Amino acid sequence: MIKSMGSSSGVAAGGLATDGPLQADTKMMEGGGAVVTPAAAGSLEDGPPSTTTTANATVAAAASAVAPAAAAADVGVPEAAAAALTNTATMTVNERRARESIATNPYDVEAWTALCNEAQTKPIGEAAPVFEQFLATFPTAARYWRMYVDAQIAANDDEAVKQIFSRCLLHCLHVDLWRSYVRYMRKVNDSRGPEGRDEMRKAFEFMLSHIGFDITAGPVWLEYISFLKAAPALTPQEESQRMTAVRKAYQKAVLAPVHLVEQIWKEYENFENSVSRALAKGLLAEYQPKHFSARAVYRERKKYCERIDANMLAVPPTGSYKARQQCLAWKQLLTFEKGNPQRLDAVGLSKHVAFTYEQCLMYLYHYPDIWYDYATWHAQNGSPDSAAVVFQRALKALPDTAVLHYAYAEFEEARGGIKEAKGVYETLISNDSTANALAYIQLMRFVRRTEGVDAARKVFFEARKAPACTYHVYVASANLELCIDKDPKVARNIFELGLKKYIHEPAYVLEYVDFLCRMNDDRNVRVLFERALSVLPPEESAEVWNRFLAFEQMYGDLVSMLKVEQRRKETLSQTGEDGSAVGEGSLQQLIARYRFLDLWPCSTFDLDHITHQQVLLAMMNPQVRCSSFTPGPVLNSVPFAVVEKAPIAGGTGGAGVNIVRPDVSRMVLYDPRQGFALRPPPLPPGRPPGDTSLAIKTVEDAFKYLPSSVGSFLARLPAVTGPFPDPEVVMTVLLQTELQVVMDEGATQAVPTSASPSTLGDPSASSNKTQSGQSVPPRPPNFNSQPSLDAWNSSALNPRPARQPPTSKRKDPEKVEEEDMPTTQARPPPRDVFRLRQLQRARVGSSVQSGSTSGGSGAFSGERSGSSE
Repeated sequence: MIKSMGSSSGVAAGGLATDGPLQADTKMMEGGGAVVTPAAAGSLEDGPPSTTTTANATVAAAASAVAPAAAAADVGVPEAAAAALTNTATMTVNERRARESIATNPYDVEAWTALCNEAQTKPIGEAAPVFEQFLATFPTAARYWRMYVDAQIAANDDEAVKQIFSRCLLHCLHVDLWRSYVRYMRKVNDSRGPEGRDEMRKAFEFMLSHIGFDITAGPVWLEYISFLKAAPALTPQEESQRMTAVRKAYQKAVLAPVHLVEQIWKEYENFENSVSRALAKGLLAEYQPKHFSARAVYRERKKYCERIDANMLAVPPTGSYKARQQCLAWKQLLTFEKGNPQRLDAVGLSKHVAFTYEQCLMYLYHYPDIWYDYATWHAQNGSPDSAAVVFQRALKALPDTAVLHYAYAEFEEARGGIKEAKGVYETLISNDSTANALAYIQLMRFVRRTEGVDAARKVFFEARKAPACTYHVYVASANLELCIDKDPKVARNIFELGLKKYIHEPAYVLEYVDFLCRMNDDRNVRVLFERALSVLPPEESAEVWNRFLAFEQMYGDLVSMLKVEQRRKETLSQTGEDGSAVGEGSLQQLIARYRFLDLWPCSTFDLDHITHQQVLLAMMNPQVRCSSFTPGPVLNSVPFAVVEKAPIAGGTGGAGVNIVRPDVSRMVLYDPRQGFALRPPPLPPGRPPGDTSLAIKTVEDAFKYLPSSVGSFLARLPAVTGPFPDPEVVMTVLLQTELQVVMDEGATQAVPTSASPSTLGDPSASSNKTQSGQSVPPRPPNFNSQPSLDAWNSSALNPRPARQPPTSKRKDPEKVEEEDMPTTQARPPPRDVFRLRQLQRARVGSSVQSGSTSGGSGAFSGERSGSSE
């Protein structure tokens, strides 16, 4: 049985009090209770269970066959579990396919689900290895832990049940799993009388101290209260104790923002009134404000929790839409809990936030940012020891994530744990997946800060022999000697030592050049350039040539500069690296030569013109690479610089990844005077292919081939001034326009009675019917006509209906007063789009109520339209 150290009587404003966030001291209880020892269970900050625990040493025979796979998972190697799925002697076809998929992708959720479904139909002796392999890959899958333990309970294997609970309970804060634990405890202790009831009470309190904050824990609170009410009371003293225990449970439950919190409050009111109405009035008045606060927090919390998929398995980030949404939902919930909406004290808030982080890690177990945020939150809230434990768990969960190692080492170094920080760095360089040049560089910097120059040099000598060593290690060591130890002689010796090995690396040569420039050693800079260019192949020397040219432009004379420029052009033209661009772009060379910082010897217009000319040159001559220059006013100080490779993250040396470049031969310069490039429609049957009479040359021609309804819609759109239309004007026109609904292209269109904006822009468009009465597409407006544009704008901004001639018919006296009142049509329409939409909805609602819509009643009246008869 698990026993909590914290006193069960201490109540925070929203949950049970314990000694620390989600921690418990455990011991073995006498009798048949489940055993979770401190070595086996640890605490919530201990992460996956260690393979050296006592519980793991006494694994049941059904699970002993898969202990190696489980052990591999405990150290963070789920691939070992996937490799164990190789025995295909007695497999079904589906199981064999699932295992093959898992061997390829250890986190194939569908394959694992199919495999577990197959295992549920088998005896526990055959199913246990599958569950162990699955849980080695997904150690926080609470639903499958529950399946596994329920199968062992059904098989009456108490030792296996205890071992499973000791492995999963404290780091899988899932209500269903914990309720399985309580059911097992009830099964074991039901026949033990008073002693068994006391064990059950402790089990309930232990469960609620860990998952009582879960939003789905409402039924658990009710079950606990029912258990307390069912306790036998033979004496008045026992009855008083039972009432006190039930009251305390109710008072804790009504402050928890969980499901059924309102039902719990009603039951609490009935309970207090049944005991003593006089006492109930004071107690209810005391807890009612706190309960209302918890209930309000529950409603807000429910909105965040509804976005979370509780059935999702913890897989590495895939970048899918669902994965991003789930990560965002959890972060929003964490932000909500950190805001302390229930106004808890520091201890209660710490429990709630830590509980939410633990639940989040059940699903985002492989997300390093969640681990880092969790540890940082502990450190910022005055719990450095808890932060260190979270970092340790993170390194076990993600042993190949170098950034978490650096974060933990920095944390330990900041609080004085030099030994622990150095151990983290040594773990990095001992792991093949993280032992790269960056790890050695960071270790070298760390020991230089903490142990001195001799220790840093020792690390450098060790790094030189490592297979992961790159030129970055030499550069970092030389910079340390120069900047920190103030020893340029040693730094230069290190650069010379590395030059023997990395002279074929342009990046290393340039770093050495920078060092010599800082030393103001211009003579050796030229010597270094000549040495490097003599061994570098022409296709890899462009960057070095560019730097050499820039150096001569800054420090050399005109003769040497022109000489280097000519040599550079001759060398790069052999490989097509710079080729014709150098010969043709001499003006750019001149511009780059005489610029300084952000000062240019020409205007921005001139730079754009030169850029356009080089694009055209690249189109005419595919051998000229458009990427050899940087367009516009952001030209580099050295023109024609081409970066072929980008360094791989982690400092893996000269290796790089190719950059995908666009096909500049297909690029077209934008020119608004190019006109419309509309593709003509397919030729009708029987027309020869050579007939070009249907070629579209103008916008008016394009309207002929559009459906009549589309042409009518386009003709009503306002003219555009500038690169884009005014959205408010467009919305105003559209809301005033009666859009035609045409069932087919051959149907006759009804002409709207209201004046359309197109008639204002083009008088010839006022008639949409021919003499024969057939409907024709409306004539499109002339977009190039200024009067037409003015008419469009005036019609869009001030759509007043035309004044009707007076009639001789006498008006109804009852309607004279209504007609004299100003209507919304007499006013110009508002420019607010939101208001326009409201008026449009009102108009549609009025049309539905009246059953018909008047075409000339106006778009903004909002009145019912219908026959006056």
